[in-house]
Amino acid sequence: MNEVSSRFNLLSFTGKMRVLHLTWIAFFISFMVWFSHAGLMVFIRETLGLSAVEVNTLIALNLALTIPSRVIVGMLVDKYGPRLLFAGILILGGLVTFTFALAENYQQIAISRFLLGFVGSGFVVGIRIIGEWFPAKEAGLAQGIYGGWGNFGSAAGIILLPFLAQSVFGGDDGWRIAVGIAGSISIVYGVFYYFAVQNNPKGSTYFKPKKMGGLEVTSKGDLALYLLMNIPLYLALGLLCWKLSPAKLNFIGNTLSYSIYALLIVVYFFQSWKIISINKAIFTAPVPELHRYSFSQVAVLDLAYMVTFGTELILVQMLALFYVDYFGADKLLATILAGLFPFINLVARPGGGWISDKIGRKRTLVIVFSGITASFILLSQVEATWSLGVVVMITLVAGVFAKGGSGAVFAMVPLIQRRYTGQIAGMAGAYGNVGGVAFSLVLLETGSPHALFMSVGIVAAAVLVSTLLFLKEPKGHMTEILEDGSVQLISVEK
Repeated sequence: MNEVSSRFNLLSFTGKMRVLHLTWIAFFISFMVWFSHAGLMVFIRETLGLSAVEVNTLIALNLALTIPSRVIVGMLVDKYGPRLLFAGILILGGLVTFTFALAENYQQIAISRFLLGFVGSGFVVGIRIIGEWFPAKEAGLAQGIYGGWGNFGSAAGIILLPFLAQSVFGGDDGWRIAVGIAGSISIVYGVFYYFAVQNNPKGSTYFKPKKMGGLEVTSKGDLALYLLMNIPLYLALGLLCWKLSPAKLNFIGNTLSYSIYALLIVVYFFQSWKIISINKAIFTAPVPELHRYSFSQVAVLDLAYMVTFGTELILVQMLALFYVDYFGADKLLATILAGLFPFINLVARPGGGWISDKIGRKRTLVIVFSGITASFILLSQVEATWSLGVVVMITLVAGVFAKGGSGAVFAMVPLIQRRYTGQIAGMAGAYGNVGGVAFSLVLLETGSPHALFMSVGIVAAAVLVSTLLFLKEPKGHMTEILEDGSVQLISVEK
C-alpha cells in the first residue's frame, strides 16, 4: 500500500498523515505570527501611546499585503513547490516579526505590520501540498483539517501571546518578548519544515505550469471572466488605500494616495496584458476537449470564499463590542463569548470538507450557503430586547455554516486543475481578504452591525444562486501532460 492510498488515520504520523500534521502546524504558526498584534494591542497602545485612529490603521495595514501576496505566492508555489515556499514564508515572517517586536515608534510598527501581511499567504502553500498527498475522496477532510486547525493559530496569537506578555514576562517589554518568541518559533519551524517534507509522494509527478504570470484558460469566454474577476482584488486594495488616506484615517497623504491608485491601475492592465499573452493560443485554435476546464468553477469558489472567510475576518473583530453595546454584556463575558467564534474552526471547517467528500462538492456548498443566508439575515433582525444567549447561539450557528463553507470551498479547489492548484487557491484566498475589506467598509460607513449582517446575507444569497446555476460537480479526471508527452489522468471523483 503506497503513501497516498493508505488509510486515513488521524492518529498516524507517517506518510501522507505526517505531511498533513506538519503542514497544518506550519499554517498554525504563520497565522499566530500574522495575528500576533491582535491580542497584544492593549499593551502596544499603552507602550507607544497610540490613538484610536492609529490602532484602526494598523488593522487595515495588516490586511493590505495579504491580497496581492496570496496571488503571487500561488504562482510561485506552482512553479517552485510548497516545501521551499512555506519554509521561506515562515523564516522571512519570523525575521519581520523581530522588527515589529523592536519598534520604538508608530511609523516603525506600522511598516512592520504592513510587511507581515505577506505571512497570511502561507495558507495557499498548504492547499497545494495537501492536494498532492491526498486523493479526491479524502481531499475535503484533509483540506478541512489543514485549514481549520491551522486557522486556529490566530486564536493562539490572540490568547497565548497576551498571557505570555502579562503573566509570564510582565513589564513594559513583556509584549515584545512574546512577539519575539513567536518570531523565533516561526524561523526554527521554517528550517525544520524544509527538511521534513517532500512536495509530493515518491513516484508521483509534481506538475508545473508551462508559463508564469497567470492561469491558462481554455476559452475566450473564460479569459474575459478571468480578467473581470481580477478587478475586485484591485478595488479592495484601492479601498484600503482610501481608508488610509486623508479622507479617513489620514495615515498617508493625498499625493501618495493618488500615486497608489495610479499604480494599481497600471499593474492591473499590465497583469491583464500578461494573462492575454499567456493565453494567446486560444485565439488561433480551440483547446482539445480533454484539457479543458471551466473558469466559472474558479469564479464561483472565489465568491464563496469571499463570504465565508470575509465574515470570519470581520466578526472576530466586532462581536465582543456588539455583545457589549447592544446587550449590555460584561466586557470579560463578551470577550469570552466572542472567543467562541474562532474555536468553531476546529470542527466546522473539517466537517464541511468531510461532508463534501461524502455527499458531493456542489450539494454541500448549496446547503452551507442556504444556512449562511438564513442565519445572517436572522442576525440582521436582532433587537436589544432579545436574550443574549439566543443571539450568541444564532451567531455560532452562522459561524458553523460559514466555516463549514470554507472547508467545502477548499475541498473542491484542488480538483479543478492540478498544475494550477496554487494559483487557484491564491485567488480564492485573496477573495477571502476582499470580503474582509468589503464587509469592514460596510461596518465603517454605516456603524451598524445589523447592516453588516444583512449585507452578508444578501451576498451569500447571490453566491447560492451562482452555485446552483454555474458550479459543476467534479466528475471524471483532470488531465496533465508528463514530460515525455503522455497524458496522466487524475481522478476528481469522491
